[in-house]
Amino acid sequence: MIYQDLWIDNGDLVLDEGHNPHLIQDRAVIAQDIKHAILESQLAVMLIAERSASLIADIKIQIELLVEDDVRLVPGTVLIEQPENGTLYIFAKTRAFGDLDFSITQSEVN
Repeated sequence: MIYQDLWIDNGDLVLDEGHNPHLIQDRAVIAQDIKHAILESQLAVMLIAERSASLIADIKIQIELLVEDDVRLVPGTVLIEQPENGTLYIFAKTRAFGDLDFSITQSEVN
């Protein structure tokens, strides 16, 4: 284990059965850090609100570049998909922990 952090879900601290903060490690920490970076950048809000195909493509590139900045990822492995409005999937490979995938939904953005 290299990375450890508190698990935050929908802006709330996740507690275990004993009401202690739930800890996450390594790949989950990286995914959480990237997800929070995307949410804090407001790019997800812009993506959900945008209707222009060319501007949507531009925002996706901005998100991809933001994700690519994480040195814990293998460069060139980031893939962003938006199968429907309000849902965003991010896929990448970490340098030490294998494949990484997570989603951001409209409920998390609001």
